[in-house]
Amino acid sequence: MGWCYCPSCGRRSKSPLGEAHPRTEGLRIGGFTLADALPIVGTGEKDSFMAHGRRPTVGIISNSHVMNDRYAVHGAGHINSTAVAEVAGCVPIILPADPRLVQVEELLALCDGFLLTGGRPNVHPSEYGEAETPAHGEFDRNRDAITLPLIRACVERGQPFFGICRGFQELNVAMGGSLHPEIRELPGRMNHRMPPEGTLDEVFALRHPVRFTPGGVFHRLLGADEVMTNTLHGQGIARAGSRIVIEGYAPDQTPEAIYVADAPGFTLAVQWHPEWNAANDPVSRPLFSAFGEAVKAWSGRH
Repeated sequence: MGWCYCPSCGRRSKSPLGEAHPRTEGLRIGGFTLADALPIVGTGEKDSFMAHGRRPTVGIISNSHVMNDRYAVHGAGHINSTAVAEVAGCVPIILPADPRLVQVEELLALCDGFLLTGGRPNVHPSEYGEAETPAHGEFDRNRDAITLPLIRACVERGQPFFGICRGFQELNVAMGGSLHPEIRELPGRMNHRMPPEGTLDEVFALRHPVRFTPGGVFHRLLGADEVMTNTLHGQGIARAGSRIVIEGYAPDQTPEAIYVADAPGFTLAVQWHPEWNAANDPVSRPLFSAFGEAVKAWSGRH
């Protein structure tokens, strides 16, 4: 057995050398169907959308920071914007996640899709009926107030979103699930947190495999039953929310890949960080390409 890589579509699979990867023809993710080979963003499809006046827009959920210990900013990593623009083929727009500044209805009308980014603050445990403890870490209640109702609205409307790390956890909470505050303290679990030191390449290095449900959405989309991922999170799913389908697990059985059952749109979310090196990574690229296809499909209908 070995890793097989298809340069035409960017998929890799753990299979006998030369064995064809699973086909995604007819694969439905929400309200659209993927072709066998995901398009390479940045060629004809971008030109086609530009001919119609604009590329679709993806709202990137920001995080609150204090710059130079005194200047408050809303920010998102360059790698999020780059993945949206260069792989998904959409216009990235960084959104202030603050209900004092924006309303969910305004964001739904402004953007065609949403990227639910990672972030150091965690979802407040009161959102899933638990009391705050020191183990829960830092919070961003303003982001909670925007993302949780935004996710529910997108699920209902079929408007596409892609959840990453905290965004993965937000999806579970928005659908009624709960979180473990510190999964490395659970018996048999590994430490999924980011390394305390090292270069960005070292921090985002591939660290553990994720195994997918055979024949499921992630398996067919990525053409692999197992992939290697990075890991930079402290919390994880405790109770899965209503309609949350867990299709990917780390070796210690920590959930890593989910979507919403019977949703009319794209609702995929992963616990790792596919935005890192998204254009070149054979796992990240199909995820962002599929997300881009869903956003374009939504934009074409609305």
